[in-house]
Amino acid sequence: MNKLKAIHAIRNKMKRGQLTIGSWMQIPHGSVAEIMGAAGYDWVAVDMEHGSVSVAQLPDLFRALELGNTLPLVRVAEGAARECQQALDAGAGGIIVPNIKSADHLIAVRDACRWPPAGKRGVGFSRANLFGDNFRSYTQEAQAPLLVAMLEDVRALDELDSIMAVEGLDAVLLGPYDLSASLHQTAKFDHPNYLRALKTILRKAQTFRIPLGIHVVEPSTTELKKRIRQGFRFLPFSMDSVLLRKGLERKN
Repeated sequence: MNKLKAIHAIRNKMKRGQLTIGSWMQIPHGSVAEIMGAAGYDWVAVDMEHGSVSVAQLPDLFRALELGNTLPLVRVAEGAARECQQALDAGAGGIIVPNIKSADHLIAVRDACRWPPAGKRGVGFSRANLFGDNFRSYTQEAQAPLLVAMLEDVRALDELDSIMAVEGLDAVLLGPYDLSASLHQTAKFDHPNYLRALKTILRKAQTFRIPLGIHVVEPSTTELKKRIRQGFRFLPFSMDSVLLRKGLERKN
């Protein structure tokens, strides 16, 4: 697939206020990736924070996703420079970084994702540029891969203005479980404190014209439509493990 074209298409959708819907992968198997890649999502994020995926498995997972013209993204474990470089060198079209708490943190991740002059990522032959065969054309993609910051801690609420003002930020993704846990109300999504935090983030995202996302973990189209009505535009819809579990549940 033409990853640069796919990145631009997703970025342009978000700039126009349109939806971009993806999904999530935790099971490191090429057949699972091929099925998800053919399902019609704009992108699928391979989860290296909570999934059991190794760096060595990324190229084959990406190849399988790309067969269906689905852009592979990676949710890295922490956002360290080495993590970002390995995921992008393997062919990811962008990075989702968990638990961003400050603009400085986000800027460091952004720079670790970009080749010079835009950033500080190491330059070299890799799968992303077909081991040098597409080196020159990949240079453009390497200047600005997709960058999504996850907000998962109540402490980030005081830093929202500076975080959302960071150049190169494409979207913000709310981590509902971690955010509720940081409020000492784990998974209590109807708690007033959580709802206030959600409202604050939504308002700031609209002010800064940054697309906001939230993971619709259970495969509920009703929940998905609710989030769209609320103003969310970058939406991961369920995940491989949950979809498999739901499909196997006995219907009594």
